[in-house]
Amino acid sequence: MTRYRHAWRRAPKATFPTYEGTTAVDEHHTGGQADDPDHGVPRSSWRATREVALLFLKLGTIAFGGPAAHTAMMRDELVRRRGWVSDQRFVDLMGATNLIPGPNSTELAIHLGFDRARGRGLVAAGVCFILPAALIVTALAWAYVTYGSTPAAEGILYGIVPVVIAIIAHALFGLLRTVIKNVWLGALAVAALAGYVLGVNELLVLAAGALLAAAAHLLRRPPRPDRLRGVLAAPLLTLGGSPVFADPTGGQLAQLFATMIKIGAVLYGSGYVLLAFLRGDFVDRLGWITNQQLIDAVSIGQVTPGPVFTTATFLGYVIAGPLGAFLATVAIFLPSFVFVGLLTKLTDKLRSSEWTSALLDGLNAAALALMAGVSFQLGQTAIIDPLTAAIALLTLALLWKTKLNNAWYIAAGAVIGLAHTLLG
Repeated sequence: MTRYRHAWRRAPKATFPTYEGTTAVDEHHTGGQADDPDHGVPRSSWRATREVALLFLKLGTIAFGGPAAHTAMMRDELVRRRGWVSDQRFVDLMGATNLIPGPNSTELAIHLGFDRARGRGLVAAGVCFILPAALIVTALAWAYVTYGSTPAAEGILYGIVPVVIAIIAHALFGLLRTVIKNVWLGALAVAALAGYVLGVNELLVLAAGALLAAAAHLLRRPPRPDRLRGVLAAPLLTLGGSPVFADPTGGQLAQLFATMIKIGAVLYGSGYVLLAFLRGDFVDRLGWITNQQLIDAVSIGQVTPGPVFTTATFLGYVIAGPLGAFLATVAIFLPSFVFVGLLTKLTDKLRSSEWTSALLDGLNAAALALMAGVSFQLGQTAIIDPLTAAIALLTLALLWKTKLNNAWYIAAGAVIGLAHTLLG
């Protein structure tokens, strides 16, 4: 309390205005938010938690396009528009989430929520980012089970996806200066992009980028032995057992929960890796769903906003109705909350020594290259005619010159796509 009571006596730090009427501090380790009433909202306050909840509820509603698009939208909202974190802090968190299993964009949201509002922010950001998609997917799963098909969304997506491409491109350009600090990291990023395009596993690309950068630094400047302690071991989590709840299905709900929590705790990689895990457990081993139902579930996860992992919500509903949808959603995302909670104690340590800082720089460069590679592939499927090209270019120009909310671009793209389908 004394620290807050006498905060007005401190010398002012360099600040920059946000677009919410508050001010943020551009600090290297805290990411631009200080526990100081003169320089923003205290991270322990309910106001900070409410800000986090409202922002990520909005992002969870409009974040179409997969992890790369989610990352771009978070960067636009938290760095560019609000100034809650610096670009350096943002890319550090983005890189650190690649060290743990689970959905990276959701884990980035959880970590950003912790940065803004500590423990309450961690929970609020994750839940609010997941909730809109989970509710939408549950409604679509009900329609699927009731009517045997999913509602068509191609027209709306026709206009939305080019907008998403422009948002990602704008974020990539914005992060480029922060991530590529020298010629060496630029070459590393180019090599990582080439590896990804040639089909090298994305985990190998990330690991190689981090290890090569750390090795290059160690060759130039070996660390003192006492500085190696406390930064080599990442937190590990062992999950097991069955949840305790009333299960009228004779164990099916417990098995559904346990299987989903296992997948959430060990899965690295993209939505296609998720597809392989789900097929192995629910089609081959348990025989609860068909291949077609799995493909339909993944399709719904792709065309709805928010995390692709809400595919689990759809399958939970198909297998065991609304309760199954709820339990599957909680189970597959729960490990991410735990992992990020543990990772928050490690991320700052990675920047506290020179060689682990170099490792994180390499990881960030490789992660940015992967984001560029995914964006290029997505662009090839989204920019298919002069209209979609015009939508993407106009959105990019507006992003460059204005600070309009991404929701307006998404809504405009949806209207254009719907009109194109109805009038075409």
